[in-house]
Amino acid sequence: MSVSPVKRQKMESVLDQLKHHTTVVADTGDFNAIDEYKPLDATTNPSLILAAAQMPAYQELVDDAVAYGKKLGGSEEEQLKNACDKLFVLFGAEILKRIPGRVSTEVDARLSFDKEGMIQRARRLIDLYKEAGIGKDRILIKLSSTWEGIQAGKVLEAEYGIHCNMTLLFSFAQAVACAEAGVTLISPFVGRILDWYVANGDKKSYEPSEDPGVKSVTKIYNYYKKFGYKTIVMGASFRNTGEIKALTGCDYLTISPKLLAELSKEYVKLTPTLSVKEAQACELEKLHLDEKAFRWHHNEDQMAVEKLSDGIRKFAADAIKLERMLK
Repeated sequence: MSVSPVKRQKMESVLDQLKHHTTVVADTGDFNAIDEYKPLDATTNPSLILAAAQMPAYQELVDDAVAYGKKLGGSEEEQLKNACDKLFVLFGAEILKRIPGRVSTEVDARLSFDKEGMIQRARRLIDLYKEAGIGKDRILIKLSSTWEGIQAGKVLEAEYGIHCNMTLLFSFAQAVACAEAGVTLISPFVGRILDWYVANGDKKSYEPSEDPGVKSVTKIYNYYKKFGYKTIVMGASFRNTGEIKALTGCDYLTISPKLLAELSKEYVKLTPTLSVKEAQACELEKLHLDEKAFRWHHNEDQMAVEKLSDGIRKFAADAIKLERMLK
């Protein structure tokens, strides 16, 4: 249904309507996109930083990171590690000049099964932000939602007051464990769940309300609200605007510049699909997951097992590419 030009002037875009019901986060390392769409928060990951670091506009940040790595010295491996951490923080600091909220900065995916390694790296990133004059209240540290990552998040939140964003989240078991760990925020990956079902099933397209990724996030949101968990649900990795509209009312949604552009040009009435009131009326059973129960429940979800390991490998590969570029 097209909207007449006169009516369009009075009507808000879908993006502006969405902002009334959901906190909109920009899923990008590109400052121009952040300036244009004015999100509250922004998220980055190794893939996004790699893409941004290859743009001529950000060459100065890359040079500064390399200089920092060299200045600290040590082996080549240590210099690269320090340069990469510095680059992530330089991008984060620039993004924070453009948004009122928080930026998410990711711990190296190669540490996904190393609880202590993730805790150390997270604290190092927070220290680098502190050196840049930025307090930890404006940072979310992104960790893979492995059992080790979730336990690292629990320690960082409880003992160091460091806010965590649990990423690469595909299974209900991961979501339950994150809530029990008391982390600040989770990022369930809507589009990657859809990708798996399209690749592994007979059905090649889904209506937004039937999209497996949308259904997964809806269940997690309802569970959190029914049982009073404070952890924020932030839908991520969208493939189309239909998925985003079907999750209107979710706490946060992190959206790529391409889809932000599409939403800003669309003029239809947007109705919230998720609400705390409806969630509390849902029939859901409360789960408690220790390590054994978590591993079993997660392992029962073939999609989640495959997408988690695939996501870790891809982020690790982009971290290696980033190091090569700095080298």
